[in-house]
Amino acid sequence: MRSPSRQAGKLSAREICVLALMGALIFAEKAALSGIPNVNLNALLIILTTVFFGWRALYSVLIYVMLEGLVYGGNSIFLWWFSYLYIWPLLVAVCMAFRKNDSAVVWAVIAAVYGLAFGPLMYLTYFAVNGAWKGFFAMWVSGILFDVAHCVSNFVFTLALYKPLCRVMEKFLGRPPGRERISAEENT
Repeated sequence: MRSPSRQAGKLSAREICVLALMGALIFAEKAALSGIPNVNLNALLIILTTVFFGWRALYSVLIYVMLEGLVYGGNSIFLWWFSYLYIWPLLVAVCMAFRKNDSAVVWAVIAAVYGLAFGPLMYLTYFAVNGAWKGFFAMWVSGILFDVAHCVSNFVFTLALYKPLCRVMEKFLGRPPGRERISAEENT
């Protein structure tokens, strides 16, 4: 049964806490893994948050992006931080299209493609400011190895951790909307 707050379109206190914690968790895990370029669990955690909360995952993404700006801001905050304002919500939108999917392989492929596309999506802001396609392509080509690392790490982490983390979240939050119970025997 749906909670009254969901029917009324309002967030419950529990949802506010969980979404805030997910945003903080995304920030914390990225900081913890920051020594390894382009290796993080952002995509996986945003996928899981979207599976369980739908469009409300945008609250977690907003908290994550705000924390990034506050901690890592500085003089060049506008360009990279502005990119985050559309890059991470775009992942939520992609996840919404596949929200009822329960295959770790499908989510791993989505995360991998997103990791590969992250660089070019990021550089769109630089293109918008500078207006030069040559600069856009130069940045993209110079960063392709980082995008490949992002792609591979997203795939591996999502493939390995999607089901176990989904089961943990299901234990504490209940089943995701429109999904059958995730059984402990499922490995993929």
